[in-house]
Parts: sequence; C-alpha cells; structure tokens
Amino acid sequence: MTVAKKTPDEIRAAVRDVLPSVRADLEALVRIPSVSADPAARDEVRRSAEATAELFKGEGFDDVRILSSGGGAPAVVARKPAPAGAPTVLLYAHHDVQPVGDLADWDSEPFEPTERGDRLYGRGAADDKAGIAAHLAAIRAHGGNPPVGVTVFVEGEEEVGSPTLASFLAEHQDLLQADVIVIADSTNWEIGVPALTTTLRGNVDVFVDVATLDHGIHSGMWGGLVPDAMMALVRLLATLYDDDGNVAVEGLVSGPASDVDYAEDRIRAESSLLDGVQLIGSGSHVERLWTKPSISIIGLDATRTDQASNTLIPSARAKVSLRVAPGDEATAALDKLIAHLESHVPWGARVTVTKGRESGQPGVIHADGPVYDAARAAFKEAWDGTEPVDIGVGGSIPFIAAFQDAFPGSAVLVTGVEDPDTRAHGANEGLHLKEFERVCLAESLLLNNL
Repeated sequence: MTVAKKTPDEIRAAVRDVLPSVRADLEALVRIPSVSADPAARDEVRRSAEATAELFKGEGFDDVRILSSGGGAPAVVARKPAPAGAPTVLLYAHHDVQPVGDLADWDSEPFEPTERGDRLYGRGAADDKAGIAAHLAAIRAHGGNPPVGVTVFVEGEEEVGSPTLASFLAEHQDLLQADVIVIADSTNWEIGVPALTTTLRGNVDVFVDVATLDHGIHSGMWGGLVPDAMMALVRLLATLYDDDGNVAVEGLVSGPASDVDYAEDRIRAESSLLDGVQLIGSGSHVERLWTKPSISIIGLDATRTDQASNTLIPSARAKVSLRVAPGDEATAALDKLIAHLESHVPWGARVTVTKGRESGQPGVIHADGPVYDAARAAFKEAWDGTEPVDIGVGGSIPFIAAFQDAFPGSAVLVTGVEDPDTRAHGANEGLHLKEFERVCLAESLLLNNL
C-alpha cells in the first residue's frame, strides 16, 4: 500500500480542521494528575497511560500496548506499519507530569485546563502532554494514514529521570526500531522562531548528610566553640562554586555552544531574575546555560524556622543536583562531585554522600543530512518562512542518549512544544496556542517530507 503525499496547503488546512478535537483531547489528558514522583498517584499515572492508548487506538493503530519494565511506570507503544518503501518514524512524548508545588502560586486549578490570553494553562498542558497532542494532530492531519510508518512511544516516568528506560529498551527494542526519532519534549527559541535542539545536559544528584553532634545542645552555652551541622553544611556547599559562580568541582567537562545571542535583558525577563541580582559564571550566556556544568542546591532538611529554639542543630541534609555538560559522562561526573564533597569537609564534621535517583546522560546531536533538511524545511513552512535555529538546552532528556546508544543508525530530531515563557515544572505552566498550531503543522509536514 502507498499513500499519496499531500501539498503543504492541504496539510495546513487539515491541521486547522483537526485542532479543535486535538485540543479537547489534550485538555482531557491534563485533567489526569499523572504525577510520577508521587506514589499515591500511581493509579492516575496508569489512567493517563490508558487514556493515551485509547487516543491512538481511535486513530486506527491496530498494535497498541501498555508496557513497563522492572516495575517502572506504564508506557504506551502504538504502531502503524510503513507503506511500501517508506521509512518508519518514532514519535516520542511522555504522559507523566511534575508535582504542582504550592497551590497558592497558581492562578487557576493546575489540573483544570484554563485558557487565559494566548495560553492554555495547566500542569502538563505543555510538558509534555502537548507532545502527545502534537503527534495526534500529525496523524489526524493525514486522515489516520500517514505517508510513513509511525511508532508512538509515550513514556510514563520521564519526570523522575526515566529510571527503567534502559531495561525497557532492552526488552522492547524490536518494537521501537525506527529510521527517524522525533522527540517532542523541548523548546523553541522564542514565540515565532522555531528551533532544533542539538545539545542537552545530563543530570545526576546526591544527598549530603552532615552531623556534628549526637543531639541538640544550648546555643548560648556552646556556640562559638562547638560547630552546628547547618553551618558546616553551608560551608561545604559553598565550596561547590568559585567567587564568580562557576562550578568548582575539578575534572568536569565544559564545551563551546552555538553562536546564538541570548541577550541579558531577555534572560532576566524569561527567568524572572530580581532586579539587582547578578548573573553568575563566566563565558557566553549560552555556554553557561547549555554546555557548561551547573550545580543547584534543590532541597534542605533541617529545623524549620517556626520550630527553631536556641539550639545548635546536630544534623542537616541537602539535595544537590548536577547538570552534566555535553561531552561528559554522567557516572564519571557524579564520582567527581562525590569526591569533591568528601574532600572539603569543614571542621571534621561527619559527612555522608548518598547517590540520588537521577542519572541521565548528556546528549549531542549532529543535525546534518537529509532528515534534518526535511525537518528544517517543515519548520520553515510552518513558521511562514522563518528559518529554525539550532540551540542547546540546559535541561535533561535521558531518553535521547539512551536511544542514541540503542539505535545508533537512527536520526534523532528534538523538537519543541514549549517556549521561553512556558514555565514547565513551575506554577502556571502554559502552552502558547498559536505556537502549538505551528508545532502540529511542522510535524505533519515533516511526515510528508520524509
């Protein structure tokens, strides 16, 4: 069986026709609180997978499966065979979402999709249930019969670092084999300017426990002579940076970044940096964001201020996250971080460093060749003549490096459903609806071009 290619105008019209139904399905997915980090939400994560599977069954995918590996969260794999002589394209997204954080920070209910202005707000409305919806739109725009083979892979544990992905690939590699892999889980450069992501940082984390006392003691009687654990922890964490804010862990890799101008005023606006707060580190802005390592203190356990007394704190704990630069290796970088922490202990404090759950490799994509030409042509058409920009991303998608290892002959395209003001992982996450239409059009055109 062969499928006739459509003209760009036919595809554009088809995308506009299917968008209302695609948006309705996206909103239904957003209403499912599939927070993979919350053990209490296990049933909701399962319900999200089942809802996703039903969507692709409805598009005529005869082979639709809900699968997991090693006790991991449920993933959806849906397959539609390729017409004669056509390649197979794997379309990736994830159906799990981040926790919502403090509800008081949201302007509307996080799991009730709400349109305000030019955005649809809700947890997962962009990251990454919009990726599922974009794949759905591309299939529907081709009347359920795309001109290429399509395998849809929707993961259920990306937001907790894809801990069982390696075993999943080992068990189900035959189902996921493809010529081209499209990962709809990144960002575009700005509203009106598309992007292909070509580098991503990896991610590892550790817990740092510091103890100086067997139990709390009077701060007036012993302060000034006996160190408290929080002060020791603070001094230890401060050694992770130099005075300019560069990472001070020896042996970590840094590299050059794309020649892209990311102006400071734009960075300040998009990051919500407070007036007067300085940017940290050295090198170009995009190097610091994309191709140099970064370390963040993302959590602290100690006495709460509303429970504090005049007592020296005996023990304290921090969670430290390291973003691993492209060209580095996550396990080696983790070892260097641990070695640094263990060798910079102040005042003889007892320090225990424990590896966390996050372990994702950085990724580098060499975006040259006919597949990338086809993608750039699709983006240019969808964005009315605007050429796509090659960018890096400071975040991590462990799936990319894992798939590059499993399928070294496949071309990997990392595309964006987000924009700089999406606020993924934060309160008031929102999908820019006009950009989403362009994303759906670009993917539909890409399947045609391939």
